[in-house]
Amino acid sequence: MVKIIVTRALPEVALERLGALGDVWVSTYPRPLTVQELHEAAAGASALVTMPSDRVDAALLSAIGPKLKIVANFAVGYDNIDLDACRAAGVAASNTPDTLVETTADLAFALMLATPRRIVEGDRLIRAGRPWSWSWDFMLGRDTWGSTLGLVGLGAIAKAVVKRAKGFSMDVIYWKPERAAAALEKELGVRYVTFDELLERSDIVSLHCPLTPSTKHLIDAKALAKMRPTAFLINTARGAIVDEAALVRALDKGVIAGAGLDVFEREPVVHPGLKQRANVVLVPHLGSATVETRERMALRAVANVEAALGGQPVPDDLT
Repeated sequence: MVKIIVTRALPEVALERLGALGDVWVSTYPRPLTVQELHEAAAGASALVTMPSDRVDAALLSAIGPKLKIVANFAVGYDNIDLDACRAAGVAASNTPDTLVETTADLAFALMLATPRRIVEGDRLIRAGRPWSWSWDFMLGRDTWGSTLGLVGLGAIAKAVVKRAKGFSMDVIYWKPERAAAALEKELGVRYVTFDELLERSDIVSLHCPLTPSTKHLIDAKALAKMRPTAFLINTARGAIVDEAALVRALDKGVIAGAGLDVFEREPVVHPGLKQRANVVLVPHLGSATVETRERMALRAVANVEAALGGQPVPDDLT
């Protein structure tokens, strides 16, 4: 019997399709599996459906054994997978591209509204029963409408954010290592600037780049110092792109005005300095967390497993 390991529960429609392929084991732990638990559970598997918290490396592949045909990651990002190790073992590795673009763009824009306008802070004030009354200077925030938005990266999610930003009459600038084609810039109505220019000119800096060795701590103390004291940092990409300790110091010193974060450097651990600040909106990695999107992601992962076990090319193979 074909053995399929799922490291965290999936929508029932996805599990039903996997059940038609073989014997499915789904972790019932309300947390990520430990390394030992993952190695033991996956031994002898033909397919492994992983979450972003699961580290897939040579040691895991060795523990699973030669039957393994695919590691199907339930995510668009795949920095948790050692692709070289998968190639060496002859194992396909896949992700779920193009399934969460609009949903994550929605959340990024929600943070762009909630953080400058102090929405969460106001909610806490009312729930705490603190006295308040309307006055012209009560809980003043900053406009998102008409501001300058700086995008770090111009992938699918960033492009979706641009569409939303245009509805708010925002001036959108962007930076990425390789400039986009002039035709795309014109179509989107965005302007290319250097990284330093983006930091210096943006009212809101929103991160939309992958986590790589070159982007780890891209937003460090030096980068934060170049931002405006009235500017806000938004991160729905990967937590380690931001040096959290440097961000806390910058917030403490008033180097920037605030931050909206959906991802964290050492998830699920969040720097205590971030939790202590009223001008930081913290969201527990909910970028793709809608019923519709998570189901799309699950079915995309299942389609990759079906192809691999059926001896067909894996649609989203990364190797």
